[in-house]
Amino acid sequence: MDRPPGLSVRVKLTLSYAGFLMVAGVLLLAAVWVFLNRVPHVGLLLMPGYQYAVARAFAPIAAVSLACLLVFGLVGGWFLAGRMLAPLTRITGATRLAATGSLAHRIQLPGSNDEFRELADSFDTMLARLEAHVAGQRRFAANASHELRTPLAISKTLLDVARTDPDCDTGEVIERLSAVNTRAIDLIEALLLLSRADQRSFTPEHVDLSLLAEEATETLLPLAEKHGVTVETGGDITPTTGSPALLLQLTTNLVHNAIVHNLPAQGTVRVTTEVRPRAVALTVENTGGRLTPQLVPTLTEPFQRGTERVHTDQAGVGLGLAIVKTITDAHDGTLTLTPRPTGGLRITVELPTPNPRSYERHTAVGRF
Repeated sequence: MDRPPGLSVRVKLTLSYAGFLMVAGVLLLAAVWVFLNRVPHVGLLLMPGYQYAVARAFAPIAAVSLACLLVFGLVGGWFLAGRMLAPLTRITGATRLAATGSLAHRIQLPGSNDEFRELADSFDTMLARLEAHVAGQRRFAANASHELRTPLAISKTLLDVARTDPDCDTGEVIERLSAVNTRAIDLIEALLLLSRADQRSFTPEHVDLSLLAEEATETLLPLAEKHGVTVETGGDITPTTGSPALLLQLTTNLVHNAIVHNLPAQGTVRVTTEVRPRAVALTVENTGGRLTPQLVPTLTEPFQRGTERVHTDQAGVGLGLAIVKTITDAHDGTLTLTPRPTGGLRITVELPTPNPRSYERHTAVGRF
């Protein structure tokens, strides 16, 4: 935005200091003048032309005093304004560095806690979050490009083989192409869902997490039987507000993840809902291999999988828990991942509870 040039803040502060000092000087000299002319002085009053002599003597002294005050005010004001605005200069330099794309710089303003220090600390916090966000976006873009390139490269290889090898099994090539294409479609849909959840482009509605847990469990029951996993459900009615579609996707991802990443045989998945103070909780717990505390926090990052998970037939696209985290954040909730001592993982999603009266009105309308 183009704006006409103007005086700097330092010049304005300098002129303000000098002007205030000049006003104070004028008032002081006026007080002295009144004192000399109005207060009776014995002996001086007997001298003829006393007031005229005082005026001639006082005028040059007052002029010199005001000139000295002006110079002193300008010099001192310039120095004081520079000292006062030094933190702002550091903040401006950091802002310019950030504008060029350098987000690793921090102001780290020393001194006591004042307005400038609070501004600098807030700016440092913003830079740290922005740097982490940009790094995550770059990592996400790189991983997404890699994940999308893989099925495309496989499809190209299969097509080249079918084109150059007249004896190849066409049915097998078509089947493999269909599987690769399905994986690519699943990945793109997961990316779109992740983007929509991150933008919070939904209208909040009243939702019961316990009903969503039952629906997700019934949908994935054939998959659980295929893997030899027993699914147990239970808990309280857990009312909350949010997007029913996104929260169902969250629940489905958690249950699917718990079924697929389980013991090879006789695994267990427990899905429970619970009402807590000022929140409702959905917990999905499964048996499985032991997970290290260092690995667990990385599971919610996009395209992050355990080393043993990539080679299964249900490895997914690496966005299941990333979508869960994004949906949880979009609903102002908290996501907690805890490794079980005996193996497996416990995942808990806490969401805020709605206004009780509002929820009662909603359920009463729903009954009618």
